[in-house]
Amino acid sequence: MHFRPARLPRPLLCAAAGLMLTGTFAAPASATPSGLIQTSTAASLSVPRSGDAPGYQLRIDTTKLGVSASRGGEPLLRTAPDAFTFGGGVATRVRSVSLRNGTLVAEADSTTGKPVTLRLTPRADRFELNWSVAGEPAGERATHFELAASGHWYGGGETSEGKAQPYPLSAGAVDEPGFSPASYMMQEPYFYTSKSIGVYVRTAQPMKVALANGRADLTVTGATEYASTVFVESSRRGVYDDYLGEVGKVEKSDATDAEYASPLWNSWAQYYRNIDQDKVLQWARELKTANVAGHTVQLDDKWESNYGNMTFDAKTFPDPKKMVDTIHGMGQRFGLWTTFWVNLDSANYAYARDQGYLLRAKGNTAQPCTVKWWNGTAGIIDLGNAKARDWYTANLRALMAKYGVDGFKFDTRFFDDSCATSNGLTPRDYQKLGADMVDAFDQQGVGIRTHWGNQRYGFVTRAVDADTSWDGLRTSLRRSTAISANGYPFVETDMIGGSNSEPPPSRELLVRWAQAASLMPLMYSSTSPVRTIDTTSGKTVTYPADTAKLYSGAVATHAKLAGYLKTQVRQAVADGSPIMRPVFFDFPRDHRFDTIDDEWLLGPALLAAPVITEGTARDVVLPEGLWFDAHTKRVLPGGRTLHDYPAPLDTTPMFVRLGAPGSAGLIADLTR
Repeated sequence: MHFRPARLPRPLLCAAAGLMLTGTFAAPASATPSGLIQTSTAASLSVPRSGDAPGYQLRIDTTKLGVSASRGGEPLLRTAPDAFTFGGGVATRVRSVSLRNGTLVAEADSTTGKPVTLRLTPRADRFELNWSVAGEPAGERATHFELAASGHWYGGGETSEGKAQPYPLSAGAVDEPGFSPASYMMQEPYFYTSKSIGVYVRTAQPMKVALANGRADLTVTGATEYASTVFVESSRRGVYDDYLGEVGKVEKSDATDAEYASPLWNSWAQYYRNIDQDKVLQWARELKTANVAGHTVQLDDKWESNYGNMTFDAKTFPDPKKMVDTIHGMGQRFGLWTTFWVNLDSANYAYARDQGYLLRAKGNTAQPCTVKWWNGTAGIIDLGNAKARDWYTANLRALMAKYGVDGFKFDTRFFDDSCATSNGLTPRDYQKLGADMVDAFDQQGVGIRTHWGNQRYGFVTRAVDADTSWDGLRTSLRRSTAISANGYPFVETDMIGGSNSEPPPSRELLVRWAQAASLMPLMYSSTSPVRTIDTTSGKTVTYPADTAKLYSGAVATHAKLAGYLKTQVRQAVADGSPIMRPVFFDFPRDHRFDTIDDEWLLGPALLAAPVITEGTARDVVLPEGLWFDAHTKRVLPGGRTLHDYPAPLDTTPMFVRLGAPGSAGLIADLTR
C-alpha cells in the first residue's frame, strides 16, 4: 500500500445519501420520523463505504454518555462505562443529540452538575471525537476505552525504562503517568488496533496513559477540550498512512549511505564512565584487527572535565587531537556524546545562569530550574532562548574546529516537565526547537530521540537503554518496531548487547543481538566481541576467539543489505513506508502475526526471523507466497510454520519473498 494523504472533510449528506441519524430526543423515545433512527437509549448514524474507505457505524449511548463504532455489527471501538471524566466528574445522562453542520453534538449532564458537550464529526475514513465541560477550568480530561472491543492494541511508542514493553500493549499492563513530549522515551499520542482503528490524541501537553484491566485510559493535561481523531480503516497500514497524513512523513534521511552500511561504535557499554584516551584507542584498534570496525568511533559519557563544560578532562584525555587523528588514520570518523544539561559544579553553569540561558523554575521564574539526572544535579539550556542555542552550538563547533570532531551523539531531553517554558512555548515546541538545532550536525547514525510529531526530520532513532539479557534484546526489538510503526523508519536497537550498567552479555547473546540488528536499518555497537570490562566487578571479560568472527559475520550480512536498504530509505522518504515493520502491515489478514514479536519485515521483500532466545532452533511462521531461504538456498511455500528450524550460532534465519520489489537483487546480494 502506498502513502495516502489525509482526505479532505466530506460534508455529511442527508439520509438519502446513506446517513441515518436520530433527531433531538428526550426520554421516552418518540416515534422515529421518516429517514431517521431514534430510540430512548441511543443515537446512531452510518457512514457509507466510499472508495477505499470501508464505512462504519457510529452510536452514542444516551442513558450514560458513551460512544461506539462498529462495522456490519462487529464492534470496532467502544468507550468504557465511565467514558469521559474530568476533575472528579463523570459525564452522565444525555439530554439531547443534534446534527449541526455535519457534526453530531450530544449535550449531557455530569456528576458535578456541569454540562458536557460531545462533538463527533464523521468523515469517510475517520471521525473527530472532541468533548468539553462548560465552566470547568483547564485541567485533566480523560477518555476511557474498552480494550476488547478493538482487538489487540499497539502504538504509543516506548514504555519507560525499567517497565515492561508488552506486545501487543493490551497483552500486558502499561502505566505511563509521564507520557509527554518532554519524555526521554520515544512516545507518540497515537494508538492503533488489530481491527484497524487508530486513536490520535491531539495535544501538545503531557498525558497520562494506562492500559490495564481491560481498558485504555488516555488522559490529557492542561486542557479545556479533549481533542482526538479516530481513524477507521480496512488495514493497520491504512491507519498508519492516515496518521502520517496528519503529522507528516519523513522528508529526508539524516544518515548517510555509509552509516546504513556498517556499525557505529560507541564507548558507553564497553567502558561506561571508566574511560580514558588509551582505552579508546585500544578498543578501536582491537575492533579493526578483528575485522568488526565500522564507520565511526564515538566517545560517550565522561570525557568532559565536568558535565556541561564541553572541554576534555586533561587527566584522562591528555591529547584529544592526537586521539582523534589516530581514529581518522584508521579510516573512521570520530564523534562525541553531549548533553543539554549543565551540572551545578560545572564552570559553564554560573555563566549560563547569569546570562539567562537556563530554563526557569515553575512558580519562581526568577530562579533557574534544577533537575536530578543520572550524572548529578543540573540546569537545562533554554532552547526557547535563541542566544542560549547559539552559545551552545558555538561550543560544539569549537570542538569540531580544535580537535577534528566530526559529529555528536545528542543525549538527555530538550525539556523537563518540572521546569517552566518560555515565550509561550509548549513542551512539544521544545521538541521542534531541539530538532532544528541538532539537524545542523552529523549525528553519525546514532540519531536523536525526538518525537511527538517530529517525523519529518528523518533522524535515526535508537531504542532506549536495554538490559544485557535475553529479555533486554526482546524488549529492544519491541521498542524499535513500535518506534518504526509510529512513523520513524530509520531505527536501531539499543547498543548491541545492551547497556544498562550490568555484567556484559554472554557470547551467545552478543552474537544473537548482532544478528538481529543486522536485519534492521542500522547497527549500533559498543561491547567489543574481543574483550570488554565488567563494570560491576572491574574485571576484564575476554570472549572466545570465534566471537569476533561470528559478530563480523553479522556485520557482513548487514553490508550485503546496503543496496536494498538504500532503496528502502528512498521509499520511506517518498511515501513514509516504515522499513522495519510488523508483518501484518503487508499481510493484514494473517492474524497469526498479531502477537508475534520475533519476526518482522525489512522492507517488502525480507522476512527477518533471528534467534532471540537461547538455543539453536526456532519456529518460523511464513506468510503466504513463495519464500527463498537465504541459508539453505531453497524456495519454500508460505502459509505455514517451519517447526524447529535449525539455527546454529553462525546462522541467522531470513527469507526473501519472491516477486516482492527488490527481491531479485536481494537474493543476489545475500548469496554472493
